[in-house]
Amino acid sequence: MVVYTSADSAGVATSVAKYIVNAQLNALKTKKTFTIAVSGGSMGKVLKAGLIDSPEIASQVQWDKWNVYLSDERLVPLDHEDSNYGLFISLVVDHLKDAKPSVHPIDVSLLTGENGQVDGSDAAKDESIAEAYAKVLPSDGVFDLILLGCGPDGHTCSLFPGHALLEEKSRSVASIRDSPKPPPRRITFTLPLLAKAEAIAFIAEGAGKAPVLEEIFNDPSSKLPCKIVTDLDLPVSWFVNDAALQGTNVISSKY
Repeated sequence: MVVYTSADSAGVATSVAKYIVNAQLNALKTKKTFTIAVSGGSMGKVLKAGLIDSPEIASQVQWDKWNVYLSDERLVPLDHEDSNYGLFISLVVDHLKDAKPSVHPIDVSLLTGENGQVDGSDAAKDESIAEAYAKVLPSDGVFDLILLGCGPDGHTCSLFPGHALLEEKSRSVASIRDSPKPPPRRITFTLPLLAKAEAIAFIAEGAGKAPVLEEIFNDPSSKLPCKIVTDLDLPVSWFVNDAALQGTNVISSKY
């Protein structure tokens, strides 16, 4: 694990963007495409600030060679306010003037029930959406880079503390019907899929994240999802601002 710190959000966005560009360049040395997975929340704003708003960095991004996937998704229509796909399109893709990435959404034809959401009584339908998404992932299941967030409770993707999905051993994408954070029905990458990645990078900002980061970085016995992912046998980086590191005892550097 490596922790990179910046004074503020602008610095985090710049550092993350430089890291992503380097991952892209390394991937394209041997392949024709760059496969990356993103999460929701504030990540889209960070990516826009770092990859689009900075002319120097923007000129290095080969968007037309990107295959973008969602590390988790809410089971709602793509234009729903809770859709991570919709969020990425509005915050990132809609601001690109020329070349654009291929972004892979869930199969909305499988959504049923009131307001276009999944029928709450149909667990098999939830899982069919997860299975369908697994089939559009890279054939070898290996991502060049997976970008993740960290919730105040230590969750990442839609993997929550103490949840049974943390014990999943075979499926690469699974459904969750009881997310503690609404909406309750989602699909998510699982630990076996995350463990295959070439690299994983977390983004966490703000003093509100300091308590959970203190546990992730300093408590070897922690069972938080973010801690489990951080300890995977692959390169894991954290990009944080100074406020998020308050009270933590961790060595950090600049990217």
